[in-house]
Amino acid sequence: MVQHSADWSDEVAEIAERRRQVQQMGGEAKLKRQSDAGRLNVRQRIDALGDVGSFREVGGISGFGEYDEHGQLVSIRSSNFVFGTVRVDGRKVVVAGDDFTVRGGAADAGIKEKQIHAEMLANSLQLPIVRLIEGTGGGGSVRTLEVDGYTYVPANPGWDYVVDNLSVVPVVAYGGGPVAGLGAGRTAMSHLAIFVKEKAQLFVAGPPVVLHATGQDLNKEELGGYQVHARNGAIERWVRSEEEAFAEIRRFLSYLPPSVYELPPVIANEDDPVDRADDALLSLVPRDRRKVYRLKTLLDGVFDKGSVFQYAEYGGSIFTGLARLDGHPVGVIATDPYKGAAVTATGAQAMARLIDLCTTFHLPLVSLTDQAGLAIGLAAEMTGAIRDGARAIVAAYQANVPTAEVIVRRVFGVGGAGQVNRHRHVTQWAWPSGDWGSLPVEGGIEAAYTADLLAAEDPEAMLAEIRERLEAIRSPLRTAERFGVDDVIDPRQTRTLLCDWVRDAYQVLPRLVGRPSFGARP
Repeated sequence: MVQHSADWSDEVAEIAERRRQVQQMGGEAKLKRQSDAGRLNVRQRIDALGDVGSFREVGGISGFGEYDEHGQLVSIRSSNFVFGTVRVDGRKVVVAGDDFTVRGGAADAGIKEKQIHAEMLANSLQLPIVRLIEGTGGGGSVRTLEVDGYTYVPANPGWDYVVDNLSVVPVVAYGGGPVAGLGAGRTAMSHLAIFVKEKAQLFVAGPPVVLHATGQDLNKEELGGYQVHARNGAIERWVRSEEEAFAEIRRFLSYLPPSVYELPPVIANEDDPVDRADDALLSLVPRDRRKVYRLKTLLDGVFDKGSVFQYAEYGGSIFTGLARLDGHPVGVIATDPYKGAAVTATGAQAMARLIDLCTTFHLPLVSLTDQAGLAIGLAAEMTGAIRDGARAIVAAYQANVPTAEVIVRRVFGVGGAGQVNRHRHVTQWAWPSGDWGSLPVEGGIEAAYTADLLAAEDPEAMLAEIRERLEAIRSPLRTAERFGVDDVIDPRQTRTLLCDWVRDAYQVLPRLVGRPSFGARP
């Protein structure tokens, strides 16, 4: 018979010993293998993400125990899922991570209730959740068939909470290694997916399954690495290191409230005057419409210094991001002319996701509009860009947050018309470089004046004359005369006007607090 002390110190010692064994994870050899591959283990990742000493683990002694004939614990093997709460820049978040050192993150070495509980914890306490995903995290390997002696009809554990969390709390998915199966699904069910180049890969099924099913013999990087997913819309951001990823996650969360029941956090703006007038904006847009300008100069001239955070990298010409105006977080949509002028399928995806993010978490939207319309041509038609473009327009029309538009240059076609919902109130200014219409004049003169040009003695001279007449008419000042645009401004006024607008916008936001009127979409 085991003799116990009069108090509970024996049990307390056993708790400590169990915790010590669980924290050995997959063991020294597996931890070394993870390190030699250049990847942090799950506990190192949690420490790198959170404030020092702030991790509070839940289920810290859960695992698979081995007992002797007297019922005494011999050893306990760690489950491969670690979760709890951690402080990120002082704010509490739920962190949930796969342990790749225990059977490569396969669910047959996990306790699925831990994964479910992590999602429940974030949902019930209304805390952001960061998923550190590595491995499959699904139903387990084929080995479980023989171990269990039966198979089962699949279900995605806890996905009622996974789905609901998109409409309740900020969700970040981090990929630090191979991510497959349910892990890939958990990645897609996030507001921000961020992966490490050359260390992480994303695929529905790994190379062995793909080889058997399709005959394609691919390694992990060829199947789901950066070159595969850099521009297809599956992952918002690719970074060079794990440390950079955690820094970007902290930045992303800093713009968002803990849940839809609170407002975005406003910070003090102490070193960037709201009346800063950047002279570079006055000459930013070339008079020659065929020439481009630097988007960074525009963003730096308008938003608080150092506050611009790029959201989706796959948008092509469509820039989506978060930024601050006088310390107030806002969403940003703009165009990078060096990458194009029209909305492609992935550009529309980026736009829709950014607008939905802002609608869900009550961030006012700023559109720095320079939009040539939806992409045209065979490539656009083959990608079904019109469907994605329509989806982005729907997101813009469903958005209920205050919106400001600065028309920097172009507004053309369905894409330009739908970048913001101009059927509801939008605070709007245009720069003198503004140029708009159903289509660019340059593309329609010959078609509109075909008969005149054919009858002219000197068609080239007539064409030049027509262009000169139309050039005067297309002036944004003519539009402003008829109140077709709210105001035409000196570009250097943009920051001051937007900083004044954002303070009014934040007075409206308390009325919007709560769940979005529609469920957030992955």
